[in-house]
Amino acid sequence: MFDLKIINSVLGELEEERGIPREKVIEAIEIALATAYKKEYAKRGQIIRAKIDLNTGTTEFQQVKEVVDENTVRFPDENAEGSEVVTEGEEVTEGEKLPYFNPEQHILLADAKLIKRDTKVGDELIFPLEMKESYGRIAAQTAKQVIVQKIREAEKVSVVAEFGKRVGEIVSGTVQRMERGNIFIDLGRATGIIPYDEQIPGERYRQGERVRAYLYQVEDSPRGIYLRLSRAHPQFLAKLFEVEAPEVAHGTVIFKAIAREAGSRSKVAVTSTDPHVDPVGSLVGQRGVRVSTVTSELGGEKIDIIEWSENPKTFIEEALSPARVASVDLEESENKATVKVAEDQQSLAIGRGGQNVRLAAKLTGWRIDIQSVQGESIAKVDAAGEIKEPSVE
Repeated sequence: MFDLKIINSVLGELEEERGIPREKVIEAIEIALATAYKKEYAKRGQIIRAKIDLNTGTTEFQQVKEVVDENTVRFPDENAEGSEVVTEGEEVTEGEKLPYFNPEQHILLADAKLIKRDTKVGDELIFPLEMKESYGRIAAQTAKQVIVQKIREAEKVSVVAEFGKRVGEIVSGTVQRMERGNIFIDLGRATGIIPYDEQIPGERYRQGERVRAYLYQVEDSPRGIYLRLSRAHPQFLAKLFEVEAPEVAHGTVIFKAIAREAGSRSKVAVTSTDPHVDPVGSLVGQRGVRVSTVTSELGGEKIDIIEWSENPKTFIEEALSPARVASVDLEESENKATVKVAEDQQSLAIGRGGQNVRLAAKLTGWRIDIQSVQGESIAKVDAAGEIKEPSVE
């Protein structure tokens, strides 16, 4: 008999602290008790179930038998010597695929009807078993292993369900350890990992330091549940603005495109669903306080905020800011934009190492060819941001 106060206390604690439903814990205990009973007292092949009564604290043990007939099982040939072996190339009939009748697991339909008149093939009949108080050391150890395993499985399901809902959000945790360039983050009920490629270049982390990151994947592996995190993801920047700017959180200001080189520079294109709300001003904030907060979180990353336009020419002009563009000619069949700039604007249009035009191409999705006003090509960048010709700083 179980102490109901202790059982209910444990069930409540597991449900509150580890998110495991009490039904799952009870199920684990019942499976463990049935396993221990079977190991210690049951006959070979018997199917044993245990049922805990939470009102009285008592446990009932039952043997389960499936109702079968000659179409669902086959019977051993008493005249055959040894077991039936199918040799290679020999055809296996449908009947030979059926399981053998086992009196510990099966009960014939005719016999079952004597116990329960309306029973049919496939039903289960329950037979009560004698209650046992003592179990051997091996059976008890087996039961303990079953409980631990089932609780771990239930906890994994709970964690996956909890964090699965948070994919696409910012999560916060403390640095647990650094290993082979990866950073492991303690998130309480699970471990997050920031791969090397998802880190902001130049950032350094100390054990125990608080870190915020973007959750982009929940991975359930044999070694446990890992939450894939990123600080370099473009959506991390968008989610940070969502925290700082109520207009973004409420859906008034919308991100149309983001091009990011983490830790260095980003360009974002935003629009507003309300003509009375300035999308760029909403992200910049009064005296630049909102964009400064995001920049600080990203280690000083420079952020260019532009207003999105349906007009490709206008959009490309804005994307190349702070450079002033003389003209934009589009070749829509090739998704190419030829942009002419004055001599004193060339270095601004291209940017250090071609960064400005590279981010503009990623942001707009257009191949950009920067030319002087005389028509001389200075830099060519494809829509993915890859420079096709050497750029000039």
